[in-house]
Amino acid sequence: MINRIKALEDSSSSLEPSREALLNSLNAYTDKHLEDIYSTKTYQSETPDGSSFHKFPISEQGYSIDNLLALFEKEVRNSGINASAHGHLGYIPGGGLYASALGDFLAAIVNNYAGVFFASPGAVRMENHLISWMADMVGYPPSAAGNLASGGSIANLAAIVAARDAHGINSSNLKQQVIYCSSQMHHCLLKAIRIAGLHEAIMRIIPQNNDHSLNATLLADQIKQDEAEGLKPWLVIASAGTTDVGAIDPLEEMGRIAKQAGCWYHIDAAYGGFFMLVESIKNKFNGLSLSDSIVLDPHKGLFLPFGTGALLVKNKKHLLDSHYYLANYMQDTQVENAELSPADLSPELSKHFRGLRMWLPLMLHGLQPFRAALEEKLLLAQYCYEKLGKLKGIELGPAPSLSIFYWRYMPDNGEPNSFNKQLLQRILADGRVFMSSTTIDDKFLIRIAVLSFRTHLKTIDLAIDIIKHNIEALEAS
Repeated sequence: MINRIKALEDSSSSLEPSREALLNSLNAYTDKHLEDIYSTKTYQSETPDGSSFHKFPISEQGYSIDNLLALFEKEVRNSGINASAHGHLGYIPGGGLYASALGDFLAAIVNNYAGVFFASPGAVRMENHLISWMADMVGYPPSAAGNLASGGSIANLAAIVAARDAHGINSSNLKQQVIYCSSQMHHCLLKAIRIAGLHEAIMRIIPQNNDHSLNATLLADQIKQDEAEGLKPWLVIASAGTTDVGAIDPLEEMGRIAKQAGCWYHIDAAYGGFFMLVESIKNKFNGLSLSDSIVLDPHKGLFLPFGTGALLVKNKKHLLDSHYYLANYMQDTQVENAELSPADLSPELSKHFRGLRMWLPLMLHGLQPFRAALEEKLLLAQYCYEKLGKLKGIELGPAPSLSIFYWRYMPDNGEPNSFNKQLLQRILADGRVFMSSTTIDDKFLIRIAVLSFRTHLKTIDLAIDIIKHNIEALEAS
C-alpha cells in the first residue's frame, strides 16, 4: 500500500507545476489581447465550427500551455462578442477591469472559502464591508444586509424569496396576491417569480409614460381597485434603469404608494444603480431608500468581470428567515462574535470569493475614475443621440435617461422593420462595433448601450460613421 501511495503521489505531482513558464505564456497572451483591444473586432459574425475542440480531447496526458492558448484563440476569443472591446454598444457588458482579474487570480490562488465566517473571517468581513458601502450609498440603515451574488438574476431571486416569506405567502393565499410592475421589467424577475413558486399570483402590468417609465398614478389606481375587490397587493417592482431602453421608474412616488398599501417594494437597479455616483444625476435615484430590497450589478456600473451582482435588503431578518440553515456537519462554524455569513443570506453555500474582484479595484484606483467613467458614458450616449438625430431619416426614441437609447431609420422606399434588420446585419458583419435590437409596439428598433469603460468619443464617432455608410449603401441598393 505504501508503495502504491508513493507512486500515486509522484503521478499527481504534476498538479503542482512549474509556474514561471505558465505565467510567462499567459502574461504574453493577455498582454497582446489588451494591446490589440482597440484594433480588434468587437463582433465576429463568422465563427469556427468547434471542430478544434475534438482534436484536443480530454485524455490521460495533457497538452502544452501554448497549444491550449492557440486553441482558445481560435475557438473562444475569435468568436461572437468581444465583451472587453470598446465597440460593445449592444448589451450591457461586463467590464473586465484588469485589477479585477488580479483580484480573481489572487482569490483563486489563496482559495479562501468566503461562504462562512468561521472558515475565513477576513474574506467574509471584506464582502460585508462592500455590502455596507453599497447599503450606505442607497440610504439603507445599519440593519441592512446583503450578498455578493453571481449576477442580477440570482440577486433578484433571493430578493423575491425574502419578500415572499416576509409576507407569509404560501399555497393557501397565493392566488389572491398581486404583483405590480412595468412591461420593461427585466425578464430575470419573471423567472425568479416562477422559480420561487409564485407564478399563480396575479400580475398587473402597469402602463408606461412616454419615456417608458412606469405610470405611478395608474399604479395607485390599480392598487385601490384591487383592494376594493378583496385582493392582496403584495409586491411593487421598480426599475432604476431598464435593460431594454434605460428608463428610470418614478422611484420615490412608487415607494410612497407601495408603503401606503403595505407592499414589499423592490428596486432592480442592476444596470443603472451605480450611476448614482455621478453627482449631476443623483436626484434621479431619490427613493432608493424607500425600498425593502434592491439589486445592483457591479459587473455593469463598476466595470467588473461578468459574475458580480449584489443584493441589499433593508432588514437583515428577512434574508436570514429565508436562507439560514444549519447542518450537523457545520456545527463547528457557530462561533461567538461572528459576522453574518454569505451562506446564511443567500441560496449559495459554495461560492467564489467575489469580494476581491470588487475590493481590489476600488481600493487601488479610488472612486474618482469610476465616477468619471460613468459620467463620460452618460455624455457619450447623449452625444450619440444628438448626432444621430441630425441625420436625415433617423427616427429617435426618448432621449437617454442614462446611457441607453433606441432608434431606427425610415427608408424612402421599403418597409422600416425589414430595412433596419438588414441595417443591423450589415453593422454586425462589419464587426468593429456591436449593436443589438429590440421590438416595441411591433417596431424593430436598434439599441445603443454605452457602458464599456473602454468606450470613448472615437468609438461613438466610428459607430456613427458605420451607421451612415451602411444606410447609404442600403438605400443605394
